Amino acid sequence: METIKNLYKIGNGPSSSHTMGPRKAAILFLQQTPGASRYEVTLYGALAATGRGHLTDRAILDVLSPVAPTEIIWEPDIVLPFHTNGMEFKAFDFNGAEISSWRVYSIGGGDILEEGKERRPEKSIYSMTKIKDILKWCIETGHSYWEYVEMAEGPEIWDYLGEVWKVMKEAVERGIEAEGVLPGGLGVRRKAVSYYVHAAGYNSSLKSRGLVYAYALAVSEENASGGKIVTAPTCGSCGIVPAVLYHLHTSKGFSEQRILRALATAGLFGNVVKHNASVSGAEVGCQGEVGVACAMAAAAASQLFGGTPAQIEYSAEMGLEHHLGLTCDPVCGLVQIPCIERNAYAAARALDANLYAAFSDGQHSVDFDRIVEVMKQTGHDIPSLYKETAKGGLAVIK
Repeated sequence: METIKNLYKIGNGPSSSHTMGPRKAAILFLQQTPGASRYEVTLYGALAATGRGHLTDRAILDVLSPVAPTEIIWEPDIVLPFHTNGMEFKAFDFNGAEISSWRVYSIGGGDILEEGKERRPEKSIYSMTKIKDILKWCIETGHSYWEYVEMAEGPEIWDYLGEVWKVMKEAVERGIEAEGVLPGGLGVRRKAVSYYVHAAGYNSSLKSRGLVYAYALAVSEENASGGKIVTAPTCGSCGIVPAVLYHLHTSKGFSEQRILRALATAGLFGNVVKHNASVSGAEVGCQGEVGVACAMAAAAASQLFGGTPAQIEYSAEMGLEHHLGLTCDPVCGLVQIPCIERNAYAAARALDANLYAAFSDGQHSVDFDRIVEVMKQTGHDIPSLYKETAKGGLAVIK
């Protein structure tokens, strides 16, 4: 199992596969073609079908157009055999002659791969890749989940998580100040500031819930507008973990150090899902994005409130279990409807999962690893119409 640094990626939204990956490809092609006078980029398959909504063109143009005129060509009906998220970059000289071409694919999580090449496996740094084994180790040794992360990653992981937390906080704080309409043509107005202001007028319980909504909306709206966020575990679900942690940090006074430890625990649970199943909406639906993020946030909250390793595992299990079957059906391919609201609801669900587990002794019938297996199988059984293609479900009712 690879480092959690590959789960918590810092970058610009709204999509790791549709925005971060193409941007990375554009940077590499620019470096390969010094002196080019014009660029042409063709987007294929799913990358073209929902690329405008995910700001794929902007991610590429922001890199190439300052250097030379760049044309984006959309080919949603042409699906290349290697992967559905295909791109072809071409560079031309001053005489209009093609000087370089490069076909590459955005394969998820911000990673790219050239046609015909195999993905290099990341270095495995975790000896245990199932929560049941890690839980057993915690019980036998008295250690915590975050200590297992530190043992595997080394003490330098805290500097990285410190930067992750900084970006998460900044996204919340920018988002609750921003107003206006999100880009993309749906006319969706930012709601975070409204929820933040309205929350102040309620009693402590409702105010708490309102603030969690506001923080999740803030980050998700920043993501939808192409702002700087952290994948946790994806761009489309990036508001859930920050909302829970920011709320607990500001309302309960949990220290930065404890927040970072909670981030490590959340990352461990997300990493287990990524390793044994998937966190890609295109592969398993939104259960792999919002569902996994809810599990991560629930585990983090449980740890902060002093949950035992068993209670933490139970919290995460509920966070994922009760999102099983959730489809990925973004309207017009935009991470706005229903994605933004789902982040707010899942953040609240994460806190509920923590509370439910806190009332128990941590014992329950279905463990986290079993839920991960079921989620993977469910994702494979979901028709492709409901997995980020914008061709089924809510995506076709507008």
